[in-house]
Amino acid sequence: MDKPSHLSVIIDLSPTQWALCAQSTNPPGISLQTFLSQLLAFLNAHIACKDENTLAVFGALPGQSVLLYSSTGEVTTADNEPTDSNTYRPFKALDATVMNSLAERLESFENAAEEAPIGLVGCLTKSLCYINRVTSGASTPASGGEGSSASVDPRILVMSVSPDQSSTYIPIMNSIFSAQKLKVTIDVCKIFGAENVFLQQAAHLTGGAYVQVGKPDALLQYMMMSFLPPPAIRQLIAVPTQDRVDFRAACFCHKRIVEIGFVCSVCLSIFCQPVPVCSTCRTKFPIKTLQRLNASRPLALPASAPGTPARLPSQRNGVAAPATPRPG
Repeated sequence: MDKPSHLSVIIDLSPTQWALCAQSTNPPGISLQTFLSQLLAFLNAHIACKDENTLAVFGALPGQSVLLYSSTGEVTTADNEPTDSNTYRPFKALDATVMNSLAERLESFENAAEEAPIGLVGCLTKSLCYINRVTSGASTPASGGEGSSASVDPRILVMSVSPDQSSTYIPIMNSIFSAQKLKVTIDVCKIFGAENVFLQQAAHLTGGAYVQVGKPDALLQYMMMSFLPPPAIRQLIAVPTQDRVDFRAACFCHKRIVEIGFVCSVCLSIFCQPVPVCSTCRTKFPIKTLQRLNASRPLALPASAPGTPARLPSQRNGVAAPATPRPG
């Protein structure tokens, strides 16, 4: 019997980026209201696929991350609308809870003078904690003695419109490694803007799908065909995959995305230039090594072809090394 599926959806709710997306004509954009109507249809389809499916919706707001909806009833709102016999009650409860929670949160950002970075990292960590709790509860041996068969198939879907935030590189990579250990698939739907380097790596390293939406008007079709099937079924169908993955990392000194970096041989910290002492583990490097690395630095980096992310090596004490560290 197929296992139930848990879906955690992270919604990028940057007011500035959504305003730019709604005004964009080339490429065509989509308004936040239209996006939410299509997203709710997708969420309803997920809970309708199987009665045991669970759902959690997180909002990545400027400077904070909040839980907008949970199948366990942690988030509830007052529903004053009359009961409609032609409406499926779980669908109505989901739609009303998400929309009311969003309205309450977004009202506080209408008159904000400056927008803080979105809380994407907070949403990732909260969703992983939520999944860990759901899977731990589902793996508890039942009365029939079949604890393993009752486990759920967890995944995370990120709906993104914001660009990369180089300052969040380390916590995002930690979240990716945690997702790998929990066997959680991270899917990414990029609705607007340039491709997100860190989310590309998240989808690639966890076996998820990264989809750049070319026609936002058909967003619901993108989500239904690419993200509705759980990971267990994707082995039998054709799911969009990434032809190229941008493996560039962010340096630990200036928080900039670099194509060629220098990696500490002890703690794998990445720097954009050779340093005498590692700022992370305080390891001291020999003067001759620093002189050799400085002499090997290129004078000018060659420009990459448009649409072709480069996967250039880093250097670890003069030896080529991947720019993205791997967990031990």
